[in-house]
Amino acid sequence: MPIPDPATAPVPEASPFARRLTLFDACMIVISGIIGSGIFVNPYVVAQKVGTSFLILAVWSAGGLIALAGAFVFAELSTVLPKVGGQYAFFREAFHPLVAFLHGWSLLFIIQSGATAAVAVAFAQYVARLVGLSGELVVPLAVAILLGLAAFHALGIKPGAVLLNVVTFGKTLAIAALILGAFALMSKSEISFHPLSPPGLAGFGLVSAFFAGLVPTMFAYGGWQNLNYVSEEVRDPLRNLPRAILLGVGCVIIIYVAANVAYVHVLSAPALAATATPAADVAQRLAGERGARAISLLIVVSTFGFMNLSLLSAPRVYYAMAADGLFFKSVARVSRRFHAPTVAILLQGALASVLALSNTYDRLLGYAVFADWIFFALAGVALLVFRVQRPEAPRPFPTPLYPWIPLLFTMAGAGIVLNLFITDPRNALMGSAIILLGVPIYFLWKRPASAGK
Repeated sequence: MPIPDPATAPVPEASPFARRLTLFDACMIVISGIIGSGIFVNPYVVAQKVGTSFLILAVWSAGGLIALAGAFVFAELSTVLPKVGGQYAFFREAFHPLVAFLHGWSLLFIIQSGATAAVAVAFAQYVARLVGLSGELVVPLAVAILLGLAAFHALGIKPGAVLLNVVTFGKTLAIAALILGAFALMSKSEISFHPLSPPGLAGFGLVSAFFAGLVPTMFAYGGWQNLNYVSEEVRDPLRNLPRAILLGVGCVIIIYVAANVAYVHVLSAPALAATATPAADVAQRLAGERGARAISLLIVVSTFGFMNLSLLSAPRVYYAMAADGLFFKSVARVSRRFHAPTVAILLQGALASVLALSNTYDRLLGYAVFADWIFFALAGVALLVFRVQRPEAPRPFPTPLYPWIPLLFTMAGAGIVLNLFITDPRNALMGSAIILLGVPIYFLWKRPASAGK
């Protein structure tokens, strides 16, 4: 069967969305969805888990390979089923509406809202430090920025995409400048490959430590799926969706591995493990207090970019749920003027604001990787299912080395999730309980629909 012309990719005639996102916009969504505060903070957590220069760089390189495998999986899924909601649509068609609902449920109550609330408070804390605001104003500022961004995104996807492009381009250049400065201004390297692993850590303990290091690594790498949430708003989707995912993830892998080489090069592995602000420490060594303040400003910009994307993309999942009759009908309404799911966007902003006010966001953030990687692993399985169910679907960018790439991606996700039951059982059990709570909620939503038939 010939591959359809990407310029005439199938678009649902009844779709209320407008295709306004270009290839550049789509790439910026991928990059901004991945580059947040994680690259500035998580390297020290990884260093504490694995201990040596070799293992630090090995974990970040392995994380990049897993992210690349995920990019190939999502690139093919994006052309097989270019529907609003991304993973929600994949799971609905590949498995069962219950699986799709549990993904949307987890996204709303664990993954997206909790992370967005936490990042909003981090944003407000850094703003307060930079401009000298009282600590009492941190939470009100976090709530104000969340509600303000939600209102802004209710105006449509293109204004938010333009803002996203500016923020993403700026923070990427700033990170690149930090990396180049580290190698240009520090001639003596602190990287040491002796020993390769910490003394006494071998066998299963070494494997478990490696997977424990992958948890903060994959949290930092996660985010490429955001583009799939808005797939019905991307021009020429069969061409632009997979290209943007692969280009965006490829750029982030280069930046992340280079940044961690720079961290270890300037600080050394023990010093990296001893600081919670590795990027600021590197900048301070390179340019003194001005450098540290510049990094604080960069973190403000980066966290703002994450919140901006969170309120732009994830509400499309709640819209898809409501359109299927599995959520409030009002959430499925799309503004005729702005072509945006206004209620869904405001819901995301409001819930994240409540979590920030109640100080429960930190606990939800702890579950984010656990819940996220359950559904990432299922995405690999969904690709296997679609190869059987939809053999003639357009695949301009088929996953290479099929079926090994989706199988390895799924196995990596399963390994991360299972290892969390060993290294962080409390969060794993609580995350499981919240996800399972969605099962009776799903059947409660289904009852009115069944009664009306």
